[in-house]
Amino acid sequence: MTADRPGPLAGCTVVVTRATDQAGSLADALRARGAEVVELPVIAMAEPTDGGVALAEALDRAVAGGYDWIVVTSPNGARRVAGGLDGCAFAGRIAAVGPRTAAPLVDAGHVVDLVPTRAVSEGLLAEFPAPDGDRSRVLLARAEVARAVLPEGLRAGGWEVDVVTAYRNVAPDVDAEVLAIAARADLVTFTSESTVHRYHDLFPGAVVPPVEAACIGPISAAAARQAGHEVVEAEPHSVDGLVAAVGAWAADRRRPAPEDAGSP
Repeated sequence: MTADRPGPLAGCTVVVTRATDQAGSLADALRARGAEVVELPVIAMAEPTDGGVALAEALDRAVAGGYDWIVVTSPNGARRVAGGLDGCAFAGRIAAVGPRTAAPLVDAGHVVDLVPTRAVSEGLLAEFPAPDGDRSRVLLARAEVARAVLPEGLRAGGWEVDVVTAYRNVAPDVDAEVLAIAARADLVTFTSESTVHRYHDLFPGAVVPPVEAACIGPISAAAARQAGHEVVEAEPHSVDGLVAAVGAWAADRRRPAPEDAGSP
């Protein structure tokens, strides 16, 4: 680390695995605190295989009164829902798994009625209301591949749920030189279970160095531990929480080891 970049993370090399269009805020915050950041996007966003037709049709039904709730679980899904609504009024209610997920809809002028305290699917399920009479249909717009916990939980609670693909996570091309630098880093950050799996997919037939990991929430943390990482978890489960977790990791890393009891 060069001397012209002071800060609590000076001397630390941190890998950011978020998609290129999402990495900026995290990477910038880490650099502002002195870290050397390696941007290694392990996922890229792509349109659904149907070009977004199913989502557009579902949003048309929503505007016409066909759904009581629209639920989104990521900023990518929220952006596509906001773009699909395109200024149309939705008379039902909207739920987002966290404040950053809600932001694209709020910025587009929509009211987000439910943002759970815990920014995970389980947190959303814990706070989601029971069906009210005949008002029992939910549109869940999310990635093509995602955990089943949310649609299964909503259905168990009495809701009819239509799951629609808003976008796909695909593997981007990765520069070999960047990959080599990332393999020597001090810490890797993960913001989803899929980033953990894709990160390890980049090292086929090889053992990933035992780099410590900072994870945005319990799902990514569990996947990282299973993959062999020592983990520090963000609290709250947000980019700000993740930056704070990296800071706590760095502080702990620099803390002198206690002297042996028998030392003079």
